[in-house]
Amino acid sequence: MELFFANLLQFPTVVYTVLLGVMLVYWLIAALGTVDIDVLDVDIDVDADVGAVEGFAGLVFRLGLGGVPLTVVLTLIALTGWSVSYFSMLWLVNPLTSGFINLLLGIGVAIGAFLVSIPVTAQLIKPLRPLFRSVNGPSTRDLVGSIAVVRTSRVDQSFGEATLEDGGAGMILRVRADESLKLSRGDRVVVLSYIPESHAYQVTTEQELFN
Repeated sequence: MELFFANLLQFPTVVYTVLLGVMLVYWLIAALGTVDIDVLDVDIDVDADVGAVEGFAGLVFRLGLGGVPLTVVLTLIALTGWSVSYFSMLWLVNPLTSGFINLLLGIGVAIGAFLVSIPVTAQLIKPLRPLFRSVNGPSTRDLVGSIAVVRTSRVDQSFGEATLEDGGAGMILRVRADESLKLSRGDRVVVLSYIPESHAYQVTTEQELFN
């Protein structure tokens, strides 16, 4: 166990350990419904025109990391990078070197782990894309009138998510509603309209709509 923690906190593994720890804390908070899954808000539609996507978002798209929230990408990069770094140092570097040489090789391992984590993450997110496909594109307007279930602790004009069964893996929608409705996890809502500016849906309760 001491050897495990020693390697866990050794450079460069410690860099990925910290990032992975931050992401795990984030997912615990997200599970409580207090933050959006796509809180960093740079997820990219996989059907987007590559020529129309620029800057950081364009880089993410070209690396094959689009179509899911950045938080998912960062988590998978951290997990893959940690695995490569930890076992490279444990099996290859530490048994053969020490001191300054160990540090130099550690820098190489850190860079190599990151480079390996990009294509691995690109492959891992492919089966996850259908879960997040609902947040972009004109076809989302077809969801107006659908029933969804709130998955976050609250829904207001700046925060909220809901799940919608589509006969497949299901869809996670970013939703917005009037605060007076006091929506919370488990409430059923009706999709009223699509808000293109925020890639979200305006929703209301079934009682409010039909009464």
